[in-house]
Formats: sequence, structure tokens, C-alpha cells
Amino acid sequence: MRMNARFSTTKLSAVALLLTFMLLVTACGSNSNAGSEPTDAAASPGATEAAAEQPAVEPITVVTSFYPLYYIASEIGGEHVAAFNLIPAGVEPHDWTPKSRDIDTASKAKLFLYHGAGLEGWVDSFLQGLDKNSGVVTKEMSEGISLIAATEEEHAEEEAHEHDHEHEEDGEHAHEEEGHSHGDNDPHTWVSPKSALKLAENVKNSLIETDAANQAVYEQNYETLKGKLEALDQQYTEKLSQVTNKNIVVSHQAFGYLARDYGLKQVSIMGLSPDAEPRAQDLLKIAKFVKENQVNYIFFEELVSDQLARTLAAEANVDTMVLNPLEGLTPEQEKAGDTYLTLMERNLQNLVQALQ
Repeated sequence: MRMNARFSTTKLSAVALLLTFMLLVTACGSNSNAGSEPTDAAASPGATEAAAEQPAVEPITVVTSFYPLYYIASEIGGEHVAAFNLIPAGVEPHDWTPKSRDIDTASKAKLFLYHGAGLEGWVDSFLQGLDKNSGVVTKEMSEGISLIAATEEEHAEEEAHEHDHEHEEDGEHAHEEEGHSHGDNDPHTWVSPKSALKLAENVKNSLIETDAANQAVYEQNYETLKGKLEALDQQYTEKLSQVTNKNIVVSHQAFGYLARDYGLKQVSIMGLSPDAEPRAQDLLKIAKFVKENQVNYIFFEELVSDQLARTLAAEANVDTMVLNPLEGLTPEQEKAGDTYLTLMERNLQNLVQALQ
């Protein structure tokens, strides 16, 4: 009897050790799978089967014409969108012309978003060049925004600038330069949070139309972004209503929508295109305006030369400061993780400081 008891005890111990070993092996196996569910879910057979039935997320490819649309599409699309921006970091959109590889990239996408309103002077020929069998959906995002008309003087400046380039450059390059004319309207809508809200709504609707299966996700992400843009709009409204000086002198006439929506007056050194060079009498006129209206800063932007802004600032004995038109990120901003929102917040800080 004692031997039987001793044998039973030994047998039970061996079984216990075997069970413990099997549990350890099972636990180690689940941790090695990076895509597995948490341990408590994996322990349930029903949860394991449900996880196995979940399809992997296959994002749709969305190509955008410039940075603000890329940011909005990425925010609203989330993991369901693989966004690709045509213009690389550090390149000024007015200086960029699409190549055949860019047309090929857009042709392979599910959705191509461009701003319109004359921003992309190349877009008509670009759309015509897309592969007719690709099925890519193309959408203009500025629809529904109340546009600011370009003045006759601005048209004359742009036409004169393009005419000069046609004589200076060869035929091919001159043809490319023609694509930078903005047409009848100021296209720089996105510098105002109020316009950005409409752009976001248009992007959301385009994503839903193209990928209706993920409508709920797009709606939810849009509401999140909408809340951030509305908060930004409120900050601009409150803080700019309190500044004493309403005049902003800028290097590039890109802030008309900002000025219109928040009660400011824009005076620009150059026209709607940052390539348009001002005349000597224009600089003297602006320098006089700066002195007579107690303007303390001349604003310049980071993707184009600040030489004219600094020359004018020296002539008027004032300082310079960055006001970002958000047409694109610099490589440094991209590396630092800056976004449309962070740069717009920085713009507001600089505006308040300059206009106090």
C-alpha cells in the first residue's frame, strides 16, 4: 500500500509538471506573434475565431496635388488611406511641374485630389494624360469656397512675368512656366481655417464616394479634424480681433483669405505668384505705407527667397518675420513632425506679435 501511494504521488507530480510545461509552451507561442490579440482574448476560442475572420486593412491609394490636401486626406483617411503627395518637401508649388512618372503615379491611385481655383495651372493637361483605363476618381477640392477675384493689376503682373520668361527660356521650359498662372482667382484658400473646414468636408465626401465601405470611419475622423479646425478658427477670431494694427505686409500675395476672414489688410511685395518681381516704384510705395501705418514687421516665407522682404525691411527700418503660406513643408519641418495645424498655430503667434 505504501508503494502504491508513493507511485501515485510520483505519477501525479509528473502529470502536473507535464501540464505546466504545455502551458508555458502555449504562452510563449502567442507572444511571438506580433499581430495576435491580447492574452485574455486569445484564451477564448470564440475570440480567436473572430480575430481570424477579421480581414486585413487594405488602404486605398490617394494622390494629392499639394501638402494641405495631403494632410487632410491622411487625417480623415487614417489607416484606410495610403496618401501620396506629388510635390516633395522643400519644393515651392509654383516652381513645380509634373513629370510623366507623376501622371503614372496618379493613374495607379484610387483617388486624385487637387485644389483647383487656378492653383495647379498644369492640372487640365495632367488630367487628360491619366490612363483612361485606370479608373482613378479625380476631384476638385476648392468647390464651395467663396473665391477672391484677382485684380486686373495682378493679371497684368503675372502676364508680364510669363512673357519675360518666354523670351528668356527655351520653348519647353516656357511652356512649363505657362502652367503657373493663377487665372481669374486667388487660389490660396487654405491659409484661412474657415476655408480649411470646407476643404476637409470635400475630402471626406470624396473618400466616402470612392470607398463607401469605410464611410463610418471617414465620418468619425472628419469630425475629429473638424473639431480641431473649428478650435483653430476660434483662436484666430478671438486673438486677431484684439490686435491694434490690422495691416500685414507680406512678400507673396497668399494671405487674402486670411485677411478677408479675420479683418486684416494685406499689402504684398509680389503678386499671387512669388516669382513675380515688383517694380522699383512699387517697393518705394510699400516702404512709404510701412512707415505711415506703423508696420513693425515685413513677413516672408520659407520656400522662396527672403531677399526682397529683407531689402524692404531695411529700407523702412523694421524687422522681418515668417508667415507661412503652408503650400508645403521644408525638410526640417517634415523631420520635426510639423503639420498644417502646428504651422497655423505658429502663424497666429507671429501675427499677434507683429500686430500688437
